Amino acid sequence: MAGLGRLDGKTALISGAARGMGAAEARLFVSEGASVVIGDVLDAEGETLAKELGDQCAYVHHDVTSENEWAVAVSEATGRYGSLDVLINNAGIVQIAPMMLTSADDYMRIVNVNQFGVFLGMKAVAPAMTAAGRGSIINISSVAGLIGPAGHMAYCASKWAVRGMTKVASSELAPFGVRVNSIHPGLIDTPMLDEYSKLGVDVQEMGQGVPIGRLALADDVARLALYLASDESAYSTGSEFVVDGGMTASLAPRRPNS
Repeated sequence: MAGLGRLDGKTALISGAARGMGAAEARLFVSEGASVVIGDVLDAEGETLAKELGDQCAYVHHDVTSENEWAVAVSEATGRYGSLDVLINNAGIVQIAPMMLTSADDYMRIVNVNQFGVFLGMKAVAPAMTAAGRGSIINISSVAGLIGPAGHMAYCASKWAVRGMTKVASSELAPFGVRVNSIHPGLIDTPMLDEYSKLGVDVQEMGQGVPIGRLALADDVARLALYLASDESAYSTGSEFVVDGGMTASLAPRRPNS
């Protein structure tokens, strides 16, 4: 792509990228000059997005709980585009239920995708990045990795773990020129909010209760990911970057229309 894109010459691998935040990140990264491999289990949506973005984007079927499928995704990035400079561990799922109504199977299902998948992703890309002497790993955690909202036992466990694993990986990989940071989104207007709607929660009203007064857009997160993927954040590693409209800044919610 011609021009002076902030990611010119870089290749990114984004998990869970068929829709929502991952898709927004893919679109923005391509527009800024990156080549992008998007992975997901939603094949039809992922293939449609890759076709939309053209030669700078490729889609792979990618179950983040499979070490073999991580190897395939990394191979696609390095084989097709010649390098792997950025990983966004974006794939995630949520279930809202009280602790006493959360089964062991449901708990492990959340942890396997949100936590184990992040571990596998970081492990999979580390050899290519350390060999190149550069790289940026961006782990999508959540405000639920900073606080503990009721009904989110498994989700919080996974997102707090992502926060901790980010710090460990940043310590281990910094000597090799690889940075690792976590992003902590608040209420983002993506299909994940459907889990709240199913419980009869008005998600737009939830957004009005955020200090800024609205739900975030997927692009709000993508722009922060762009900063962390770019060389502009060269001195940032092992840190939490919060994009929550002020949710975690105060215990008092904003009153609608105030």
